[in-house]
Amino acid sequence: MSNLGCARNLVDSEIMHGELAAAGFTITPDPAIADIIIVNTCSFIAAAVDESVDEILELAEFKKSGQCKQFIVTGCLPERFRKDLAESLPEVDAFLGTGAYHEIAQVLQQPPEKGFCLLPSPVTLPLQTHNTRRVPSTTAMAYLKVTEGCNRHCTYCMIPKLRGTLRSRPVEDIEAEARHLIASGFRELVIIGQDTGCFGRDLTSGANLPLLLENIANISADTWIRFLYGSPDTSDEELVRTVAAHKNICSYFDIPIQHTSSRILKRMGRPYDENSLIRLFDDIREILPEAALRTTVMVGFPGETDSDFEQMLNFINTVKFDHLGAFIYSDSEELASHRLSGHVPADVAEERHHILMSIQSEISAAKNQSHIGQIYPVLVEEQIEPGLFSGRTSFQAPEVDGIVYIDSTDVVVGEFSDVKICDALEYDLRGETI
Repeated sequence: MSNLGCARNLVDSEIMHGELAAAGFTITPDPAIADIIIVNTCSFIAAAVDESVDEILELAEFKKSGQCKQFIVTGCLPERFRKDLAESLPEVDAFLGTGAYHEIAQVLQQPPEKGFCLLPSPVTLPLQTHNTRRVPSTTAMAYLKVTEGCNRHCTYCMIPKLRGTLRSRPVEDIEAEARHLIASGFRELVIIGQDTGCFGRDLTSGANLPLLLENIANISADTWIRFLYGSPDTSDEELVRTVAAHKNICSYFDIPIQHTSSRILKRMGRPYDENSLIRLFDDIREILPEAALRTTVMVGFPGETDSDFEQMLNFINTVKFDHLGAFIYSDSEELASHRLSGHVPADVAEERHHILMSIQSEISAAKNQSHIGQIYPVLVEEQIEPGLFSGRTSFQAPEVDGIVYIDSTDVVVGEFSDVKICDALEYDLRGETI
């Protein structure tokens, strides 16, 4: 099984793995000997579509050279392009949308006709529960998905189309899964959703993200709790003070802002402006001076002028995010933003992306230099070679931030170790155990 895209997709793949294992299928990482190949796809932006199609075409070759008899594509790509995808990819035997991945075992037990499409509305997908079969693919940390879908109407985003409206799991059910994961040995739980900050807004129980974080943090003081994918309008003082009140909740705020120009934010459909962003990050650092800030921004959105771009650069130079990701606006006729005026030429957008990331590279390098000589708890995740391991501090989220290289002969993968930082690279750190 090949998984592409975000951490939410990874959880879906882990659930498919669990369903298949329970049905008697054996999972192999080698596609050359697999009877069935499954690709769980992403299609959020054009680059993700291209990656998914390339992966499909590459693995489809094993129907010629390997043992593969069935080739299945699941996830966002079939959800976005639906039956048109079956016509353009005759190599694939069946397509399952985002509302159908939980039916993977039934589909494989009764092989359908070639080109079969199972594309129910994403809102019909049963919410995961703590009893859902799932085989985690990670070691030291595990993702804990708490919502499906999104109620926002950002003009550049098709998540509501691909994943449906916001649906939150009950707090008690999430807590039960958290207890199970902690009892299974995971030392960090990463709470995720399409719009994690809106957790609970569709429930009548009064649940919200601060309450959920507090309840999970109280399960085990020896387990890190991290949450990803907030939004400026949901990252309020209650949330920040909840993090501050619990030592095992990572002081790490992943808050994608997308832009800082009020004019562009309005065209994006984002409900805040530059002044509210300044207040937000000032408030976080006032309450939690040690907090790590991460954000994501977009360049080349329709109507973005040189002045808008300079405004964003000034903001980034002022706030100095610990971590920042940037991507170039990806256009599609399906998006409301496609109909906006002032589309930015591709070469201009690429140049802006290069300038922005060069500035952030300098900021990140300086931030990393400040860690030299400091001692941090590090969650050890992998042995690279004898005497060299890799892991993460609380200010480094999995997959999206840098790592810590650890020179040691006695650390244990899956456990915490105190590490003194001895060197700093552009995005990564290096240290030794004490």
